[in-house]
Amino acid sequence: MLPHMKRAFRIGIVVLLPLITLSLGWGLGMRYAQQQVADTMSQLEFLYQGKTASGTLVHDPEKEVNLALLWGVWRLLQQHYIAPEKLETTNMLFGATSGLVRALGDPYTTFMTPRENTDFKEGLGGKLHGIGAELTMKDGNIVVVAPLKGSPAQAAGLQPEDMIIKVDGADITSETLTNVVQRIRGPKGTPVKLTILRSEQTEPMELTIKRDDITIPSVEAEVKQTASGSIGVIALNQFGDETIGEVEAALRDFQKEKEPVRGIVIDLRFNGGGYLDGAVELASLFLKQGKVVTVQRREGEPVSNYVNGRPLDPDLPLAVIINAGSASASEIFAGAIQDHKRGIIIGKTSFGKGTVQEVFDLPGGSSLRVTVARWLTPGGKDLSKEGIHPDIDVDRTPEETAAKLDPQMDAAIGWLLSHKEPGVPVVKPTSQPPLKQKVGKEIDTEQ
Repeated sequence: MLPHMKRAFRIGIVVLLPLITLSLGWGLGMRYAQQQVADTMSQLEFLYQGKTASGTLVHDPEKEVNLALLWGVWRLLQQHYIAPEKLETTNMLFGATSGLVRALGDPYTTFMTPRENTDFKEGLGGKLHGIGAELTMKDGNIVVVAPLKGSPAQAAGLQPEDMIIKVDGADITSETLTNVVQRIRGPKGTPVKLTILRSEQTEPMELTIKRDDITIPSVEAEVKQTASGSIGVIALNQFGDETIGEVEAALRDFQKEKEPVRGIVIDLRFNGGGYLDGAVELASLFLKQGKVVTVQRREGEPVSNYVNGRPLDPDLPLAVIINAGSASASEIFAGAIQDHKRGIIIGKTSFGKGTVQEVFDLPGGSSLRVTVARWLTPGGKDLSKEGIHPDIDVDRTPEETAAKLDPQMDAAIGWLLSHKEPGVPVVKPTSQPPLKQKVGKEIDTEQ
């Protein structure tokens, strides 16, 4: 692991909660470059001179852009706006800066006010407030990436790809993601009504969700006992500070079982990402050698990240479950496993979050999050263009979820129980189309 990648935050996707919404993928791939104010001012000085901190020439807005328009509008508002008490300088400055960044059309490049920046940092700790859903701006619409596991949003039936068009009856189709978050925020225990459009339905539907404290468990592990043997299952809900240590502990516990597990399921459904180094370290637990991900920046040679050479379970059969809510770090891990033919990928195509963000602290507590790179799988796949396609395509309908049926997990366990030769390539080349498998209820598992 390269030192400069050690503080890579998840982007992805993001967590919508009354206190914070991390727009999709904001966490994974983000290297939180915790700049001191002096460092930031130094960079701004370089930019003012027409150079980056490394001395590279950049466009000088003072010379190439006529800022008289901005200042002219500012003065006209100060002189003529009917409600002068609303002319709050700080809010106007934040609004102008947000508009400048938003004009790029990149939902992951954003300006955060001091309050939003504080909420963002607190959210990475895993304790949040709200409905518990990951959102993003997609084609100008507010779209659900995934509800968090065990959240009020999941209990209410919110699904990936749901498009939010109203909040408490107010049309939000022309509003920014930040504005929509402000509408959804509210005290714990109070309801919020979302009007959504779902692809398979012709009419909008309404969901009322009660706001609550949201705690995101990083890892959940269990052993599934079947008549044909036991399978270790590890569900990762995010890639956080303690995730890899918890996974290692779970793997060691599996090894202590009286009957050794015959395979391992890594469940990445609805995992929107986390620390980039977490994805590399997770892959290192299962891969003996090789590349995990390549980061390609605007300038310079691509930088590849490799496994650490200390695998814990390099040969045990492995199945990875993904869905449309799997993004960023989840996709990096699944892509590495797939490209190295180390395990089978089961479920539905992942979200497709393939860019890297850096977050720069600015004077006064605000920050700027900037897309600075894209990442590629070991085989060179650009995740932002296509995501990860499963080797075995298995869906899980809302009705099956409500009935506590899990054909994706059944397929993963069934494949592991039938696989008897650990340590050999287990999937066909990824250039071939995904296999279609009809999964019945005859698989020998205990739910």
